[in-house]
Amino acid sequence: MINRYTVMRNSILRYYTRSSKFPSTIRFMSDTTTHLDFELAWQDKLKTGLDQYLESKEQDRILAGSELLTMESPTKDKVVWTCEMIGRMGEFTSEEAIQDIFESCHCAYPSEDLLDVKMTYRLFGDIDTALSMLQEKFEAFLREVIGLEEKFMQKIIAGDWGLAGVRKGDRIIATKIPKSGYLVDYFESVDPVEKRKLYCHCPRVRDDVGEEPQLPLVYCYCGAGFYKEIWETILGEPIRVEVLESVMNGGNVCKIAVHLPESITLNNK
Repeated sequence: MINRYTVMRNSILRYYTRSSKFPSTIRFMSDTTTHLDFELAWQDKLKTGLDQYLESKEQDRILAGSELLTMESPTKDKVVWTCEMIGRMGEFTSEEAIQDIFESCHCAYPSEDLLDVKMTYRLFGDIDTALSMLQEKFEAFLREVIGLEEKFMQKIIAGDWGLAGVRKGDRIIATKIPKSGYLVDYFESVDPVEKRKLYCHCPRVRDDVGEEPQLPLVYCYCGAGFYKEIWETILGEPIRVEVLESVMNGGNVCKIAVHLPESITLNNK
């Protein structure tokens, strides 16, 4: 027998996962937003993160040379500067703090489009329902906004790629999709180096993925911060994220583990 809880949950799920109910997600995940100088915007977030841990004199030493970089700067210049900058960060603070600083540099998912997931989680305390809602949003975006062919849709779904991720016990394993504007090119490419470049989401360094110098893995905690903010918004409490794999360091995908708090009640899965 279907209980009242299931009926209510499914009703909320059907209502909120229609694409017309999350227009800001569509604006965010499509490439129709106003073009900004991503380099300057990213540096501003980096400085905000540094403010939490370091004094201004230390920050000045770490950020030396950043004023010479813009969106139009050669990718190699940005990669070299970033490698050197991370090295300088290590002189002043811990690896854990560096991870936290890079997490603060992430591109943010629209918080207003998580209100429905947050509300449903608060009502039922069910992580798996929250995952289902995120997955429905993600699939609607691929079909209705990008217009992705079904054969590519099925590859993405079969690989458990996307916004939601898959729960494995007390962790959610989230595997990013290739950069949305390059999805078809990614699937049609047979060159593994080119595929990693098409996959990477970061416009600062994408063109140099797989080349020397390679950025330290800690840089990819910027991408992990995307998932951290999503789940902290839904759950209403701090969570920890971990980069498991990155195309920046030779991986085939970018895979993030979201460690759920001990306070969360989980069904066996």
